[in-house]
Amino acid sequence: MKYISTRGGMGPVSFLDAVMTGLAPDGGLLLPESLPDVSGKLDAWKNLSYQELAFEVMRLFTTDMPEANLKRLIEKSYATFRASEVTPVVPVGNLHILELWHGPTLAFKDVALQFLGNLFEYILEKRGGELNILGATSGDTGSAAIYGVHGKKNIRIFIMHPKGRTSPIQEKQMTSVLDDNVFNLAVEGTFDDCQHLMKSIFSDVAFKHEHALGSVNSVNWARVLAQIVYYFYAAFRVQKSTGAKEVQFSVPTGNFGDIMAGYLAVQMGLPIKKLILATNENNILSRFFNTGVYSMGEVVPTLSPSMDIQVASNFERYLYYRAGCDSEKLTALMSGFAKSKSLTVPGADALFAAGEANTVQTLETIKNVYAETSYVLDPHTAVGVAVAERFADTDVPTICLATAHPAKFTDAIEQAIGITAHHPVLDQLADAETRCETIANDEADIRDYLVMKTR
Repeated sequence: MKYISTRGGMGPVSFLDAVMTGLAPDGGLLLPESLPDVSGKLDAWKNLSYQELAFEVMRLFTTDMPEANLKRLIEKSYATFRASEVTPVVPVGNLHILELWHGPTLAFKDVALQFLGNLFEYILEKRGGELNILGATSGDTGSAAIYGVHGKKNIRIFIMHPKGRTSPIQEKQMTSVLDDNVFNLAVEGTFDDCQHLMKSIFSDVAFKHEHALGSVNSVNWARVLAQIVYYFYAAFRVQKSTGAKEVQFSVPTGNFGDIMAGYLAVQMGLPIKKLILATNENNILSRFFNTGVYSMGEVVPTLSPSMDIQVASNFERYLYYRAGCDSEKLTALMSGFAKSKSLTVPGADALFAAGEANTVQTLETIKNVYAETSYVLDPHTAVGVAVAERFADTDVPTICLATAHPAKFTDAIEQAIGITAHHPVLDQLADAETRCETIANDEADIRDYLVMKTR
């Protein structure tokens, strides 16, 4: 299995090289040259454990890696999860909630970043050298990435977050990790600013190589690969419990990485009837799927801060497929967007349904679901549930992705239902020492900081 850039400016590379490359030198994102058709394997896979299923899916994409080593990495990565199923599916009313938050930081990002952290360590042990990870986070990616690599030899991690625009607990989870290889930077700007800084620095190929920079953001293909697995796992569990032939998924998303994994699962043969894309007031993605216009607006702070994004970094991968896998067409689209902050794709994709849930609707959904079922949704998951209810299908079970434990967003839960959500992992952070540096929204300042810390 070889990997290519969406923009066509680099030759095919192996999986391990793709992981270390992160963002392609031409500014594009890496994808497999072709996707495997697994429709004939579904019956054999449907009763596998999560770890067994992860191996069967990932082995198709990691052909330059000994299978025994892949198995060990998978076992090591998911041994840190508190649920034996890793990502259990829970019936809640008429919906099925896929709980993705049983990892170390109580967020869905752990599913991919525990694996990626161990994968980086494996590659460095094989090849030598060091890795300096530069990442941007709107909330959960930062802590999950830090927990994936803190204390690991020959790895440093630099995480930029928008100052004052993550939840207090999200910030505390990041900044309370005091290992010498962890650097937290509070950027005076939005998440989109952080993401732009990261991509701009990575586009300087000479600087990237000189300072051994790597990516943990969902521009890294390994992140998306790890997330494909739980679509298969959840679909199999719900098919078994309901007898349904097809399922649909509702995905709260801001950066498009989570739902991109679902899109790829469909292309591989998983019987998903609909992918329901759910956004908050930062609705660039839902507007696109309803109008064909992808147009950047101002970032609006909400109760679901991990989705407060206006430029979805993974959307380019989807556009590549919509452009018929034509790199020239894709590059023209992205160049136009860089200039005008808008692009248009004619036609529609029948696989997708899309909607927005604003703050009032998010709080109402948390309140109503709790009143009816005693289940507490975090505000991101509530966005997904609110939009899912508009596209309910009596013949097709709906699986809603639960992206974080509600205790990570205590203010929203208190507003909605008047109780304080707790988790012992988070309660322990109350008096934890923290370390973080505030930095200007300026690329030169970020570069200078990296140079100083990586000498």
